[in-house]
Amino acid sequence: MALALVIDDSRAMRMILSGTLRDLGYEVCSAGDGQEALQYLRDKKPDLSFMLVDWNMPGVNGLEFVLQLRAMPDYQAAPVMMVTTETEVEQMVKALEAGANEYVMKPFTPEIIADKLRLMGVLL
Repeated sequence: MALALVIDDSRAMRMILSGTLRDLGYEVCSAGDGQEALQYLRDKKPDLSFMLVDWNMPGVNGLEFVLQLRAMPDYQAAPVMMVTTETEVEQMVKALEAGANEYVMKPFTPEIIADKLRLMGVLL
């Protein structure tokens, strides 16, 4: 089964995103912040289909996570979708320049997530 990683400091948002991805046929793992996610990637080296990451988190935020992820040889090309409350165009540009493949603004619908996964070429 294809594996996705959800990174968000909100437990409720992790549950919502995880449920949406499970409904689409993915196995899901999650992390509460960027540092936890980076450690998971270093320790487990999972074969991920893609990652969904929030921008605003304590410690290592989503933008910093993407920058550090792109410096990791195993994950330089891993598909990443930023899912965030940041709605300014400048923030979207920063995320995409850092290496995010797609950008979704909260609130969102399961259909929006599925559409973005299609655009990323990872929808099962």
